[in-house]
Amino acid sequence: MISIDFCTLSSPCPYLEAKASRSAYKYVFDASFDLNSTLTQHGYRRFGRYYSKPICENCNECISIRIDAKNFNFTKSAKKAIKRNKNTLSYISAPLCDDEHLRLYSKYHMYMSSKKDWKFYELSYQKYYELYVDGAGEFGKEISYYDGEKLICVDLIDFINDGISSIYCYYDPDYSWYSLGKFSLLRQIILAKVNNLRWIYLGFYVKDCPSLAYKGEYTPFESLKEYVEINKECVWE
Repeated sequence: MISIDFCTLSSPCPYLEAKASRSAYKYVFDASFDLNSTLTQHGYRRFGRYYSKPICENCNECISIRIDAKNFNFTKSAKKAIKRNKNTLSYISAPLCDDEHLRLYSKYHMYMSSKKDWKFYELSYQKYYELYVDGAGEFGKEISYYDGEKLICVDLIDFINDGISSIYCYYDPDYSWYSLGKFSLLRQIILAKVNNLRWIYLGFYVKDCPSLAYKGEYTPFESLKEYVEINKECVWE
């Protein structure tokens, strides 16, 4: 295993205005299942072979949270989202990179740039591969959702030793009524229950960031008390 540690310089925070952001990274060439689990449990987020956690000065707004899937109860709203997708087909596979995925990814981000003022980036095949396919190892999977033969949602996840790490989800905005973002997360919870996995690791919850505040709605959940080195015990509460 090859691991290289580095950190970024201070830059504008992508989540909160007038805040600065700084991250610590580990580039892990060939992460094992156990190492990926340990890094996730310590609050690291994986994109490709890169694992990151916040090291911002004088700010603790990025809180790592995990949903207690075992004790999660489905609300009426959740049940309606599941019912709306009763005819949606789903498949679990290794992460894929092709024209169909790139078109959907681009369509989703153009929509979000208009709806939520996200900065739009046209992602190349290489960049998509580096972010979502490379480094998946034995743990990284894709749940793809179809309306007939049409790809309408892609949910990228990692299986770890006590749960599922929710990495990234994008969907066709023409299917907004299907609540695919919510449905994909509910399917993760169902998948965890079926496989006797306790937690859904949701990454960073920032209560004052509209794009991340929704995570606090999925209860019960635990939050990581502090970001510590992986050779130290992490405390969730």
